[in-house]
Amino acid sequence: MNNISQLLVGHPVERMEDARFLSGSGVFVDDLERDGMLHAAILRSSIAHADIVSIDASAALRMPGVHTVITAADIAGEVPVIPLRLAPLPEFEPFRQPVIAIDKVRYVGEPIAVVVADSRAIAEDALEAIDVQFEVLSAVTGPGVTEDALFACADDNVSLRYSAGFGDADAAFASADYVRTERFSVQRHTALPMETRGLLAEWDSASARLVVTGATKVTFYNRRALAKMLDLRQDDIDLIEIDVGGGFGVRGEFYPEDFLIPFAARKLARPVKWIEDRREHLMAINHSRDVACELSIACRSDGMMLGLRGAVFSDMGAYIRTNGGVVPAKAAQFLPGPYRIPNVSVSVEAFMTSKTPVGTYRGPGRFEANFFRERLIDMVASDLGIDAAEIRRKNLITEAELPYPIDGLVPYEGPTSYDTGNYVEVFERALLEIGWQDKRHLQGKMIDGVRHGIGLGCFVESGGAGPKENAALTLERDGALTVAVGSSVLGQGLETVLGQIASDTLSIPFDRIRVLHGSTTLLDEGFGTYHSRAVVMGGSAVLDAAKKLRERILEQAANRLGRPNSELTIADQHVVAANGASVSLADLAAEQVLSADGTFANTTRTYSYGTHAAHVTVDPRTGRVEILDYVAVEDVGRAINPAIVHGQAIGAIVQGLGGVFLDHLIYDEQAQLLNASLADYLVPTASDFPRLRAVTLELRPSLTNPLGAKGAGEGGIVAVAAATANAVAAALAPLGVEVNHLPLTPPRLWRLIKDARDRTPTAA
Repeated sequence: MNNISQLLVGHPVERMEDARFLSGSGVFVDDLERDGMLHAAILRSSIAHADIVSIDASAALRMPGVHTVITAADIAGEVPVIPLRLAPLPEFEPFRQPVIAIDKVRYVGEPIAVVVADSRAIAEDALEAIDVQFEVLSAVTGPGVTEDALFACADDNVSLRYSAGFGDADAAFASADYVRTERFSVQRHTALPMETRGLLAEWDSASARLVVTGATKVTFYNRRALAKMLDLRQDDIDLIEIDVGGGFGVRGEFYPEDFLIPFAARKLARPVKWIEDRREHLMAINHSRDVACELSIACRSDGMMLGLRGAVFSDMGAYIRTNGGVVPAKAAQFLPGPYRIPNVSVSVEAFMTSKTPVGTYRGPGRFEANFFRERLIDMVASDLGIDAAEIRRKNLITEAELPYPIDGLVPYEGPTSYDTGNYVEVFERALLEIGWQDKRHLQGKMIDGVRHGIGLGCFVESGGAGPKENAALTLERDGALTVAVGSSVLGQGLETVLGQIASDTLSIPFDRIRVLHGSTTLLDEGFGTYHSRAVVMGGSAVLDAAKKLRERILEQAANRLGRPNSELTIADQHVVAANGASVSLADLAAEQVLSADGTFANTTRTYSYGTHAAHVTVDPRTGRVEILDYVAVEDVGRAINPAIVHGQAIGAIVQGLGGVFLDHLIYDEQAQLLNASLADYLVPTASDFPRLRAVTLELRPSLTNPLGAKGAGEGGIVAVAAATANAVAAALAPLGVEVNHLPLTPPRLWRLIKDARDRTPTAA
């Protein structure tokens, strides 16, 4: 299919990047040293909401080793604000973040000043010498906490309100046999990559050029933003991507430091490095989730869904950053999920608080929406006396109904439809894997002091965002192949996958391929890695370039060998004619530069889908949950490297379980972040959830791209809360416990159990 020979594509090729990482030879930002390099540290607000009365940095400037202190007053002209990259709705414009606080701070961790010194230690000491006088204002920790608006330009703290939907939800609810309404919420947490953020900025005064190393995710977009802020041409800036210790959506967006560190380097004409410590990471990097919902469903008495109606409330934090608007929008868009619900009406309200701004984090909005909807479906099933599997089977969109339009749910996007798939087949596979029929009798049963529960969660997930991606392939003089692509690598194994595609198309050995990525020095234009797009878009661009390069190689070989292209093949680093004559790739490359550019342009998204199932036990004495079995079944269209897809799925499940049981950014009533260290912020480790399984299917390839691939990597997380919470609720159903809010910590579950027992003392 698609002219790929199947030699490597579709096989679990070992990751080419692993040797580098496992041997400790990877190069991360903090490994970089430069002659004359200085170090930056950032003074961040310790107060959530205050007017800045004065900043006195004179004592810091007198300290030996301190080269400068930068505040808003040191930036000539207007202080730049962070642009909106995604969800660029005009309502968000007034709430964008200045790169450094001007006369007010709105969250704990907001940058106030930058110290640049000979060492990080000196810079940190100098932070203590800066005297900032505040006039403290009331913090806003949620809607309705205060009537005072955080922004003078707004009448209240709601940055965005809109309604969306299709069909006639009111009519559906009026005619329904059954209606249920519930409130749900998902707590604020964040992705927490192993490597914190870092940048090295180098300014060459002679050439007026800037090089910034440590960029990730969307380097070309960030270069455009930075060039505009510094009043430079794009071509005067290089953003260099090197090894990255995880991304998960939070790293690589344009943050205040992406301006402040290059600004400092240009001001001092010295290399300046900044490495984020873990405390400021938890205060400064994008948070996510923190979405609540009031959701109603209308059904016939037989469980057929007629309508869905709801309101989504999203805490955006103190500012709207590059992609913060995606979170509430996607929470609303994916409320219907993979079900045939003909009438949907949802309102979205994004409100501002005195907390760190939010952005996207693996499965943004989907994790939340799936939890809301799937919990509600289980409640409906219980009320109507229908098996939790049967009600899903009855309402899942069938293959005959695809493509299935979901227009009108996102105001900044055009029409879209779920593409190919067989949702029912994948669902049945998940039931088989978890042993639904054999284990149904365990629901709520007490065995050896713990209650058993089995839960399900179905999902559909978009990926492959456009508009395009580019690649450039060059046959080197030694016959090796260099692949350059605009996609970024965040640790997901993209080098290997792109190498597989190039190797198969050009018949060049995998170990003779070098993949370069993400940096603005490689291509004129690139679009980065987000929204599960790197393989769909970047891989297709590599395929396009590889096909073109193959034709050029064969054309030159045809001239050399005097045989038509149709008689030539590439094998063993040679072009071989049907009569046995051959010429090596190295010889061809020595004669003439052989290269090709490729592009894949597409704005039609892919939709992967699947079902998660969990078998848990809950100890009613403590609220502790144990995962006995967990399986995620997903159709990704085509898995270029099944081992990498499997690893992505397992990792995503673990990360999702962290979001269910552990991860929680906790603020007090003054909007102080209470757990800004890894001693207090809990994250899952490999040993916490040992019984996880992932099944990757390739049932229905995507028709939107030549690889047939759909986005993968986020599907492993989006249904975790849904399946796990349903399992916990099923275990506790005999006690009358409902599970509507995350995280499901032991204290929360213990309290729910106690409250249920207080209501019904006879419950065991």
